[in-house]
Amino acid sequence: MRIALLCEGTYPHTQGGVSVWCDQLIAGLPEHQFQVYAISGQRLNLPDWTLPPNVGRLVSVPLWALPGEARRGAGSAVMGPAAQSRAQRQAALDDTYDQLLYALFAGGDDPELLLGALRKLFDWAQCGDLTRGLTTRRNAAELYRVWQRHAQDQAAQAAQPRSGEVLLQPCLADALQASTWLEHFLRPLSCPPPQADVCHAASNGLSPLLAFTSKWTYGTPFVLTEHGVYLRERYLELRFSGHSPAFKSFLLRFYSLLTRAAYRMADLITPGSHYNERWQLAQGADPGRIHPVYNGVNPAFFPPSSAEPVQPTISWVGRIDPLKDLETLIRAFGVVKSALPGARLRMFGSVPRGNERYASDCQALIGQLGLSAEATFEGHISDVVDAYHAGHMVALTSISEGFPYTLIEAMASGRATVATDVGGVTEALGETGLVVAPRDVSAFAQASLSLLGNAGLRASLGQAARQRVLSQFTLESFLQVYRQLYPRLLTRPMPLRWAP
Repeated sequence: MRIALLCEGTYPHTQGGVSVWCDQLIAGLPEHQFQVYAISGQRLNLPDWTLPPNVGRLVSVPLWALPGEARRGAGSAVMGPAAQSRAQRQAALDDTYDQLLYALFAGGDDPELLLGALRKLFDWAQCGDLTRGLTTRRNAAELYRVWQRHAQDQAAQAAQPRSGEVLLQPCLADALQASTWLEHFLRPLSCPPPQADVCHAASNGLSPLLAFTSKWTYGTPFVLTEHGVYLRERYLELRFSGHSPAFKSFLLRFYSLLTRAAYRMADLITPGSHYNERWQLAQGADPGRIHPVYNGVNPAFFPPSSAEPVQPTISWVGRIDPLKDLETLIRAFGVVKSALPGARLRMFGSVPRGNERYASDCQALIGQLGLSAEATFEGHISDVVDAYHAGHMVALTSISEGFPYTLIEAMASGRATVATDVGGVTEALGETGLVVAPRDVSAFAQASLSLLGNAGLRASLGQAARQRVLSQFTLESFLQVYRQLYPRLLTRPMPLRWAP
């Protein structure tokens, strides 16, 4: 079969759990031919991953490159407006843009209005320059007017608030920024729709736009996988941004409607945990189309080791990112070091593009706490199992997770863990690790001290954790789900409740 794997900000240009999942999926199903669509900010020419031989095509979809780079629409089968005059076509586009604004600002939580507008924009983009058509003074002014009016109406009805995100009153700069970002977000609509037997989006968000276009054009079935919860992570991410409150409210409104639209369009939704499933149901996903699929690892790559470091050591593995909440880890380690002066914290992982400031802030915090000699960032490691074996225990302090690879890899390696109670963490650990509330420095420190000070507890938890992976979270069991699932998407009527 031909599978179009749709990615946003991940594979094959960055490291991290979603990229690991993508590479495992492709390499583990060599009987299928994959096309990888990579949505990114700027055009990225060199992948960070060596693509498996069954990747026939890598398509870059840069959102912020020069306008012509992301579109090759001329010659598409959707050519309805081509015979119209330029003025008529622009007038039709303006009407569609007004429909889009109504959906975003006044249409409520049902995504059907948004989907209707997106479909018309896609039809238009396949035979015209959507960037040029959307970036007009008229459209920017109309966005400002509609946003202002809706915010005023919403404020007047504050005693009876409607469901959904509250849109704050914008200034002109907010509206101009929203107009610019909206056009860039819609650029995937200008790409030729993927020609495949199945479109599989590796996350919610912008990558499903490509699945929409393929379904509208060819009727292609659409699978949506969520590792973390896309909408929840946008809420958390915007806490760290410097955008104005009004612009943040616009972004959250857009993300909320777009994720609901993807749940509406997906033929099958495969969350990485039951925790994700609860979020999807709350956002309007059809329960009959949801089937959680846990990530898996190859236990042979993560052999256990009875050897431990000489000094009490906490190991951490992951990408340097605010969602990983390394500040809590560093502060908790400061408490641990006060109780165990010889303790060390070793952190393994790369800094994704755009997170350099966060990495610098973490280094500064280490210096402020006087931990520079004991808490170290050690970058990417070629064999990740060595990172897990480098500690007496493995830490995870994230404020958002799906079903984290670092946790099940550490479990497969036979290491005891302390993790925060987010996403699918408790589903992964069961009773084989210690779990504390996110951002609780004291609780994390005390749980870490209990493991570092008790070799018997570490050994029993580590052995139980490996057995749990062997019984429930192997790579082969994960691959077998998709080996059965892809063909059945072509033969079963929708909506689909998938069962093994």
